This record gives sequence, C-alpha cells and structure tokens, in this order.
Amino acid sequence: MNLMITGATGTAGSEAVRQALADTRVKKVTVLSRRPLTTAHKKLRVVLMEDFLNYSGVKNKLKGHDACLWCLGISQNAVSEEDYVRITYDYALAGAKAMKAANPKLTFCFLSGGGADSQEKSRILFARIKGKTENALDRLGLRHLYHFRPAYIHPAKDQPKKLFYERMLEPFTPFFYRFLPGTIISTVELAKAMIETAQNGAPKAILENNDIRNVVQDAKTKTLKSV
Repeated sequence: MNLMITGATGTAGSEAVRQALADTRVKKVTVLSRRPLTTAHKKLRVVLMEDFLNYSGVKNKLKGHDACLWCLGISQNAVSEEDYVRITYDYALAGAKAMKAANPKLTFCFLSGGGADSQEKSRILFARIKGKTENALDRLGLRHLYHFRPAYIHPAKDQPKKLFYERMLEPFTPFFYRFLPGTIISTVELAKAMIETAQNGAPKAILENNDIRNVVQDAKTKTLKSV
C-alpha cells in the first residue's frame, strides 16, 4: 500500500507517519507538507506544498497512491474563523479532489473530530465546519471514504511538542483511560486505526471514538488468529 499523509507535523499526523513507516504493509509514504520533515526513511518522500488549494504543480507526484490519511487541521482557538474554515474545509476539499483525479480508486480517511455536526447547525465553529466538510467530501463520490471522529487525542509520550492543554491534561489521562475510555484515544491507536482502515476498510463510514478503538482491537485479533 502506498500512502499519502497530510498534517505530518501535528499531533495526529506525526504519529500517522511514524506508524506508517513502521508498518510492513506500507511500501511508500508521501507526506504533503509546507516545510521539510526532520524524519528520514527509505520509504518516506516529502512533497513541499506552497498552497494547499493548488495542486497544479504536484499532480504527477500524487499518482500511484492507494489511500490518503488527511490529518491536516488546527484548533479553532488558534486562528480566525475565516482561516479555520479555509484550513478545515477548503484545504480538505481541494486535496480530496486532486487526489481523486490522480487516483480514482483512492481511499480517503478524513480526520474529523468528536462532536462533528452533520446537520451543520451547531453554534460551535469546530462542530459545524467539521460536519460541513464531511458532507462536502461525501458528495465528491470518492471510491472509499471514512470520517474519523476521535475524542481527546492523547499524544504519545515522546511527542516532540505538546500544546498547553495537552500538558495540562496529562496527569488526568490514566483516569480517562480507565473510567471514561470513550472520551480519550491515543495517537498510536488513532494512527493504527487509520492505516488499518486504509488497508482493509471499516464497518462504517463514520467512526466515533470507540469505533476507532475497535478497529485496532479487531485487527489485533485477526493477526493472533492467523499466527
């Protein structure tokens, strides 16, 4: 399987790259990024993007891929509403269209978020725009499309940079994992679930937090049975 990944410098995307490079099923990892990565690997190729709305200069580099893990995103609190819509909605739509044109059988895994509003009526910007993006992607007619709606994404221990709220929540994560597992998922679980879905599909198109965790557990069970 040949994968494309966006958002490779973020919390979820960086782990997706690490897990993809470690997965023997993945033969090539192409990262679309604004800047070079510090990671080097024989399977890794970085395509520098000046504008995530314009793929005219990289069309040929998109060809030959089986799936995309779209992890590009930003907190609604970090940018203006206009910028949030552009990064969340416009970038995802432009990327999906370009990737579909280059790879008609592409599997597209969109990193949405828990609470995304499919009705597009929420007063919360995040929920409304994530839901709007999911709906717009649905209308593109992608061969295989999955929306991942994790709850709080817990960064791996060796995550190079953690946001302020991630550092604040760290002491409480054992409690969440034990008593409220539906409210938290690790970057490792999320990345593995996205890669597994890209390879073998998933039972449903919209994967909530517990569904994501089940994808990983089911894959482990199948592996054990095959040994």
